[in-house]
Amino acid sequence: MAKNRHICGRSVVFVPYRECHVVKYHQWMKEPALQYLTGSEPLTLAEEFSMMSSWTSDVNKCTFIILDKELYQSSSASSDDEKQVESMIGDINIYIDTNESTVLSAELEIMVAEECHRGCGKGKEAVRLMMRFANEVIGVQKFVVKIKYSNEGSHAMFTRFGFREVSRSDVFEEITYELVADQQWVDGIRSDTNYIQYVLL
Repeated sequence: MAKNRHICGRSVVFVPYRECHVVKYHQWMKEPALQYLTGSEPLTLAEEFSMMSSWTSDVNKCTFIILDKELYQSSSASSDDEKQVESMIGDINIYIDTNESTVLSAELEIMVAEECHRGCGKGKEAVRLMMRFANEVIGVQKFVVKIKYSNEGSHAMFTRFGFREVSRSDVFEEITYELVADQQWVDGIRSDTNYIQYVLL
């Protein structure tokens, strides 16, 4: 399957979301600000494990944990699972829109949960890597993001990437943006991420 791989960039590494990550992820999601920005409801730990299992078995969802590459590679932990947990900084997902009939469309979500890793380019690189992977490996041709009104950093980042506003929802306090992956975009993303490495599991 497409998601059974590690995706390696310069400053981040993606690994598939697994049981070893759930406890730390659950701690992140207790933070009200992250709940609001991601549109999430608080879950029990048991519910979090169930959600992880649901996500990993759903062929239309692809969820990766984002690791800080330097922390991951320098970790002295005894197992790779422990190294991954130590270096977790967030997660990134795509959800295939099965209702879209003209092109393969996917909603993209990113969360840099560890505050000390925000604003240093890791989120930007993660988005570029995920978009290249989704286009190159899965065949996604249109990307959709939904961003809370108050999340100014994400609005700025995605508009710089070429996303265009298509709608607003005062009920959910969010703006929906879209980007269509034409050939010029494909050429650009491949040039920008020409260092990407896929490690199949």
